[in-house]
Amino acid sequence: MTYETKADALDAVFETAAPESGAELGALRAEMARLTNLVVSRGVERPALAGVKAAEPGSVVGYLRKGLAGPDEVKAASIGVGPKGGVAVPVEIDAVIDRVLRAASPIRAIAQVVEVGSANYRKLITTTGVVSGWVSETAARAETDTPDFAEIAPPMGELYANPAASQAMLDDAMFNVETWLGEEIGREFARAEGVAFVSGDGINKPRGFLTGANSALGDATRPFGTLQFVTSGAAGAFAASNPQDRLIDLVHSLAAPYRQGASWVMNAATLARVRKMKDADGAFLWQPALAADQPATLLGYPVIEADAMPDVAADSLSIAFGNFEAGYLVAQRRETVVLRDPFSNKPFVHFYATKRVGGAVIDSRAIKLMKFSL
Repeated sequence: MTYETKADALDAVFETAAPESGAELGALRAEMARLTNLVVSRGVERPALAGVKAAEPGSVVGYLRKGLAGPDEVKAASIGVGPKGGVAVPVEIDAVIDRVLRAASPIRAIAQVVEVGSANYRKLITTTGVVSGWVSETAARAETDTPDFAEIAPPMGELYANPAASQAMLDDAMFNVETWLGEEIGREFARAEGVAFVSGDGINKPRGFLTGANSALGDATRPFGTLQFVTSGAAGAFAASNPQDRLIDLVHSLAAPYRQGASWVMNAATLARVRKMKDADGAFLWQPALAADQPATLLGYPVIEADAMPDVAADSLSIAFGNFEAGYLVAQRRETVVLRDPFSNKPFVHFYATKRVGGAVIDSRAIKLMKFSL
């Protein structure tokens, strides 16, 4: 009797859970059909094949390979108009460019580099100091002169590179687009900068430190903005006897405060001549680096090789010595702009990159030159 009662209760539970009418069963079937139609209408993506690299909108690879830009992509702007095109280089590409430039552009490595936010940059330089005087304890104090200022405006120019790659190369999943693009732009920018910082004429490019006026007068009498030179003792060559003496004269023509942090700048051909010079005791003036992270030295100062420096010739300015961090300024816009152009030269995709860079001598007392003349 007890078992029969429990079975009756269990049957009652099933009877309650089951649909009481055909209408409820029909509603359940209708809901199942609706869900099935929803899945079919949206579709089911089949998994990607092995080895295929997806290009997501907004990612670096997506933009460089397919031109896909995400909703949060920051568009680069020219000086005036925003919709002119171009996309600001992502952080990973810009970092590669900076590393290549520091390694390959010798003047940039030793000069003062500032980041600017516009095409115009001004810097004030004091050309004279405050005048002082001696007086007794109770004597009147006369007014002294205030320093004079000079305004430096380094000429700015737009540096550009336009490397290209075939679409097949970009589609190759094993090809590192970011590294290739950064290295290509970095090499071209370093080559152009290396020439402009030394001999640029200042027209749509930096003004090189060899382009300005030069004189044999000392710091006290030479006009501000004019570099001083020391002669080599022979026309188009070093002096026949004791040529190292002129190098010592060049070192000490630089004021003592500037000699802290000074360096030599010359090309490889000139350095080959200098490395053969010896002092009176037969010791080489040039000393190799004692460690991998230290430069070679000449008379105790590091030597920087710059291919843009002229070869030794009559009246050439082939050797520079000075504190370039105090004497030469490089002004640059931080943003490098890249425009992806897959249409102009099919099947190649061009990456047109631009960057505004300027440069000029800011302290003519900090850099000295050697002129190969009598």
